[in-house]
Amino acid sequence: MTTEELARGTSRTRGDDRFVFHSWSAQGAISPLPVAGGAGAWFWDEDDNRYLDFASQLVNLNLGHQHPRLVAAIQAQAARLATVGPTFANDVRGELARLVTERAPGEAARPVSGPGADDRRWRVFFTNGGADAVENAVRLARLHTGRATVLAAYRSYHGNTTTAISLTGDPRRWPNEVAPDPHVRHFLGPYAYRSAFGARDDAEEGERALAHLREVVQLEGPGNVAAILLETIVGTNGVLIPPDGYLAGVRALCDEHGILLVTDEVMVGFGRVGEWFAVDRWGVVPDLVVFAKGVNSGYVPLGGVVIGEHVARTFDDRVFPGGLTYSGHPLACAVGVESIRVFEDDQILERVRRLGADLIGPRLREIADRHPSVGEVRGLGFFWAIELVRDQGTREPLVPFNASGPAAAPMAAVVAAIKERGVWPFVHFNRLHVAPPLVTSAADLEHGLAAIDAALDVADDHVGTPRTKESS
Repeated sequence: MTTEELARGTSRTRGDDRFVFHSWSAQGAISPLPVAGGAGAWFWDEDDNRYLDFASQLVNLNLGHQHPRLVAAIQAQAARLATVGPTFANDVRGELARLVTERAPGEAARPVSGPGADDRRWRVFFTNGGADAVENAVRLARLHTGRATVLAAYRSYHGNTTTAISLTGDPRRWPNEVAPDPHVRHFLGPYAYRSAFGARDDAEEGERALAHLREVVQLEGPGNVAAILLETIVGTNGVLIPPDGYLAGVRALCDEHGILLVTDEVMVGFGRVGEWFAVDRWGVVPDLVVFAKGVNSGYVPLGGVVIGEHVARTFDDRVFPGGLTYSGHPLACAVGVESIRVFEDDQILERVRRLGADLIGPRLREIADRHPSVGEVRGLGFFWAIELVRDQGTREPLVPFNASGPAAAPMAAVVAAIKERGVWPFVHFNRLHVAPPLVTSAADLEHGLAAIDAALDVADDHVGTPRTKESS
């Protein structure tokens, strides 16, 4: 294919099918949609088919496609200084670090003047994305504590680098365990709808999940455990909201044994649930916070670790053995700075809380009442899950755990019905996730939810129909 042909777009995939190797895919089994453009909550393909982005791409496009202020920030920074190595100081990198630390957990309670106002509480180590942020957070925890073991939850996803995928608690870990991190252990987090602890409600689920985690710590040896890592709100694996008191209980358990609490806020940080960091909702202050995605809506790759001062001091006179060529890249940081300004100018956090509570939540509950295929809806802000079942009484999932091929056909049919209505959903196993850009209008939210409502008639057709042996 010539340069001229590429420029004219004579191939729908513009070389994608011949030259691009796609992630998490059997290469011969996929046909990626060729996206031509986007604006706000919408994107479109090369045939001008428009889709409402109810997935925010990969739950990262918090301020939507082609936000003019974010695009302008990239252009202005590129004209001034396109790149600089991480060993140099850089104004935009420092400014983003300041803005992030001022919004870190617990900072809202800091006095604006007087004793304690100027005490340094946090530092930021910038990375290229979420996975390498997790890697470095674990490295920080192990070096700070002198311990090796890290505990992470089943039903979690933390990235696809060696330690991050070892910490992951879903099937994406399985084929990568040819070379796992040998010091990772898993535990069961709270999931009241499918309680592993026989809990009758959220409060009991939280108490029993904490008792289970305490026992895991005891059996692993508290003096061996460097950190407990968890997604503040479990993302891809179900939008699982922790019961009130659970995160505080994990914090207390960590404090009791000198274990660091590391919260993975890659999906839920920067406004997804109406807080700068989701952990703020429960008033818990971790030792390390991992972020990426929403910090700059993914316009240029960026992630990082917010490091508590007590951990950062470990490396005042000791070399931290880690670094990345593109750590704190100026283009990425410039977008991050402007993104935070947009959040404040447009009152995004307040908007997300209001629309989540007044529109998305109530509308999803109406949908659940109307469709026998809906077992539960749960979520906060602009982050929700619709769990689909064949039987509300037995809670049998619409498709089996980790289903593929014919066994996954019912979910595939539901997804196809949603896309036919011009909405692009986020799907995992037997769940539809609602995660639109935080700038999505109320009218577009209604449009997307109406498309899901109509498409769930397809799921309802499977209610009361037991799976055959061949499809299970």
